[in-house]
Amino acid sequence: MLNERTLPLISAIIVLLLLYGFGSIAYQGFFGLRLAGYLLTDNAFIIVTAVGMAFVILSGGIDLSVGSMIAFVCALMALLVVKFQIHPVVAIAISVCVGTLFGTVMGLVIAIFKIQPFIVTLAGMFLFRGLGYVINTQQVKIDHPFMSSLSEFGIIIGQGELNFVAIIMILFLALGVIISRYTRFGHNVYAIGGDAQSAALIGVNVPWTTVKVYALSGFYSSVAGVLFAVATGSAYPEIGIAVELDAIAAVVLGGTLLTGGVGYVFGAFIGGMTFGVIQQLINFDGTLNAASTRIVIGALLLLFILLQKIILVWAKKFSAKGSD
Repeated sequence: MLNERTLPLISAIIVLLLLYGFGSIAYQGFFGLRLAGYLLTDNAFIIVTAVGMAFVILSGGIDLSVGSMIAFVCALMALLVVKFQIHPVVAIAISVCVGTLFGTVMGLVIAIFKIQPFIVTLAGMFLFRGLGYVINTQQVKIDHPFMSSLSEFGIIIGQGELNFVAIIMILFLALGVIISRYTRFGHNVYAIGGDAQSAALIGVNVPWTTVKVYALSGFYSSVAGVLFAVATGSAYPEIGIAVELDAIAAVVLGGTLLTGGVGYVFGAFIGGMTFGVIQQLINFDGTLNAASTRIVIGALLLLFILLQKIILVWAKKFSAKGSD
């Protein structure tokens, strides 16, 4: 059914299909499994980050630390594997646990001290970026056979390939959708995003849910950092700059309201793929530069925010008429 909850997501899907359809008609080789595989791989770590961000925004919060978290996790992995000669599996587990712990700490500060998430996660952004520089100020190659085997692993589908990074992204996207739709925690996230006071009155533990939201965001951004390290085989403290803005944009483009309580985690995938399709359109065109991607994304973002506002106004008017 078309309503204020589903219409933004449907609009996002239509925009993605139109962009992909245009590219398929305008450029030879744009349509096919090969490019689809590239799109999934190239945008995997953005989509994973956006899935975690979707929970934060659905709860009515914001997380500005995710880009710095990605850089920190990559640097930590490089330190553990290269300097301390720890097996990558153990290094991945340690890095993800540390990232999740940091997310939990930010959630505790927000929940206990009632500080705005913008301020707390902004502090986290500077902290994690600084910790990444403390670990290493230069690019470090994570040279290990296991990392190489992960980056080379893939499943051939026709003329395309679904590699390790894309597979993990799909699995964590599915996990996010399941959590949001079929668990009490997911329902609580929607409840506190819609109205935290009303959620508290019906028995939702708002502080504890907030802590878990930011822990989940830390977990997903840590996984994104691992995927980046696997895909590139290296770590550098400059990576992930402005990724938090890309993740927020992907969530909004996917139909989630910035005010919280309305949207779908799956929309993060749609928004992330929209990023990728626009970038590929520019690459195939050949006459445009990277700045064109930002211009198009900015225009689409403004369009979707206006669309969401129109839908909300329409919904309120419709509800008022229905009550009469």
